[in-house]
This record gives sequence, C-alpha cells and structure tokens, in this order.
Amino acid sequence: MTIFSKIIAGDIPAYKIAENDQFFAFLDIFPLVEGHVLIVPKLEVDKFFDVPDDYLSCIMIFAKPIAKAIERSFPCNRVGLAVVGLEVPHAHLHLVPINGIDDLNFTRGKLKLTPEQLKAAQEKILANL
Repeated sequence: MTIFSKIIAGDIPAYKIAENDQFFAFLDIFPLVEGHVLIVPKLEVDKFFDVPDDYLSCIMIFAKPIAKAIERSFPCNRVGLAVVGLEVPHAHLHLVPINGIDDLNFTRGKLKLTPEQLKAAQEKILANL
C-alpha cells in the first residue's frame, strides 16, 4: 500500500481539497510553491499511463475546477501540470501555481510550510472551489 493509498483510506492525515469516486486531491506537504496540489487516482497504479483509459479521460475534468480555484487563491500566471511519478509509486498529477517555468523545477528545494500555512492554503483553495 503506497503512502497515497494510506492518505485516500484516511490512515494518514492530509489537507484534502476534493474527492470523488475515482480521484483524491490534496495539498503537497512539501510543495514547490504554496498552493501545490496532488491529484491521485484511487486505483493504486504505479505509472501514469498505466492508469485505465476511463480514469485518464476524467482526471483533467476533475482537475479543472481545482486549477481554477488555485488560480483565484494564489498570485500566478497559470496553473502548471506535471506528471513525474518518481517520488511515490502511485500515479499522480501535480497542479502547481506558476509564474515561470522554473516554478516546475522538481530538482530544487521544496518549501517547508508549517501546519498553519498548509491549513491556510487549503482554506483559500476550498473557498474558491
């Protein structure tokens, strides 16, 4: 069971943003920038393009209102998308508020936000969802 499956099951707490029968969205606790959200399928599949087609065709529809809420919540030019999949062996999509390409640089250091900062980011996004 991956850490993401444990989060989905409620075994590990998370700053939940949205959920439906196929997906779970939550804040990355070590974000590239404030407002960085992860979307994971509830199916435990390692590689993004091994996710069943019906999930792949729905993930962007699920992500769209979350991305719009992130744009309204944090100053950014747009919300960038990334599929990296090396950190956790569970397919996931990163939604990151960006102002430039370097904001999607996964090799640079991650932010270390306090629980209060993460809760505030969650509340901003939820208020705009």
